[in-house]
Amino acid sequence: MAVPSPTPKEEMRAGALKARRSYARSLAPELRASLEASTGEIVLPHLIGATVIAGYHPMKDEISPYAVLDLLGEGQAAALPWFLDRDARMMFREAPAVEAGPWGVLQPPASAAALSPDVVLVPLVLGDRGGNRIGHGKGHYDRALSHLREGRAVFTIGIAWENQISEEPIPADPWDVPLDAIATPAEWIPCR
Repeated sequence: MAVPSPTPKEEMRAGALKARRSYARSLAPELRASLEASTGEIVLPHLIGATVIAGYHPMKDEISPYAVLDLLGEGQAAALPWFLDRDARMMFREAPAVEAGPWGVLQPPASAAALSPDVVLVPLVLGDRGGNRIGHGKGHYDRALSHLREGRAVFTIGIAWENQISEEPIPADPWDVPLDAIATPAEWIPCR
């Protein structure tokens, strides 16, 4: 039986994951914390008027959104992804993340309040300046964002290291939900 060739998107994902891993692991803890703090300062002015901001609990090589969430002001709540099981649609519950979810990533407990964010900080493997992104390939964010945007506006901000921005357009599938903006430690990129 022939093994199918990887798609261009799969090849881009594999290369970007390797580059992200190498970059993140090259950072001294102090430099990493400084870069993440810079990202928080860049994002913060774009959260004025937002009441529920969803972040994510970062995997080892992902840039952490906690530098953003830690800056939230009075009247703003932080939410994080929550899954009942591996087949369930991603929901958002009030932070903090204290229990292992179905994939071993920390998430809020089931008893935490379910929240509907008006801003979602989205992790990515690779993103382009038009707002297209490559994630880990499971479609969790695309499905969740499509659901959240039914009848209301939800602003999406990709959070990335500098080397995760592609100057070449990323091919988009019909179900992909583009980002409104991307923030890196050095740049705010309006996408739409």
